[in-house]
Amino acid sequence: QVQLVESGGGLVQAGGSLRLSCAASGLTFNTYAMGWFRQAPGKEREFVAAISWSGGSRYAESVRGRLTISRDNAKGTVYLQMNGLRPEDTAVYYCAAGPSRTLVPGTIEGTYDSWGQGTQVTVSS
Repeated sequence: QVQLVESGGGLVQAGGSLRLSCAASGLTFNTYAMGWFRQAPGKEREFVAAISWSGGSRYAESVRGRLTISRDNAKGTVYLQMNGLRPEDTAVYYCAAGPSRTLVPGTIEGTYDSWGQGTQVTVSS
């Protein structure tokens, strides 16, 4: 059974930084693409960033240049380094995993079949 556990969320001022972590278990981590999605109050969940098993990455235009996704296959963990945070980044951030051997990770929710519980990120102005 796949389990994803996010951590690292919190309250930060605009312009600040946070690093989210997602520890995965119950899967062969280096055969999975990993993604981060977020859901703000009153809005639908949206794609943030994704990384393939080999390290290829994709980003939403709204976060490109500010957020960086990375993974440590030995630790079974994916990270999201968040710099230059803005109030509009406030949301619950979800980690997702999907089996894939493609070099470019997917950006749609249907690509991923396992999800974490989410971690709250709040950015004050």
